[in-house]
Amino acid sequence: MDVLYAPWRYTYIKSTVEKEPQECIFCIAPKKPEDESLVLYKGRYSYIIMNLYPYNTGHVMVVPYRHIADIADLTIDELTEMMELVKLSMIVIRKVLKPHGFNIGINIGRVAGAGIDKHVHIHVVPRWNGDTNFMPVIAGVKVISQDVRETYKALREALKEVIHVTKD
Repeated sequence: MDVLYAPWRYTYIKSTVEKEPQECIFCIAPKKPEDESLVLYKGRYSYIIMNLYPYNTGHVMVVPYRHIADIADLTIDELTEMMELVKLSMIVIRKVLKPHGFNIGINIGRVAGAGIDKHVHIHVVPRWNGDTNFMPVIAGVKVISQDVRETYKALREALKEVIHVTKD
């Protein structure tokens, strides 16, 4: 069994525990300009956004617009669209980054690893053979090979192509 080991995220998790944000970043993000918020796609009930603290290049999240902490409280329409956006995310990430696999997950509650535990979201993390190496283990450093904004631009362009193709 592979383990997604990310000790560098402790700084981020600790900062969210120490001071709770005044406003939920997932509620604010879709209201900002997309290139500023890194929102890749807006659906009816949910959206796709780049993760600013990625586990890997291309790490995105699918987030409902409603501020809900648990998937058990989502409607069937919200759940269905979120899974459709997970699928769309995988298609676009495959097109641009050509990963060998994916980790897809939902952390419910802080104890389960949710950095933002009051607004449920689904992580879509591309994985490559050999993408874990000695750097996180020995140096406590994770190497992200591409700037998040550069990845955003590439995924955004591919998303336009994929959506255009599927609508024809």
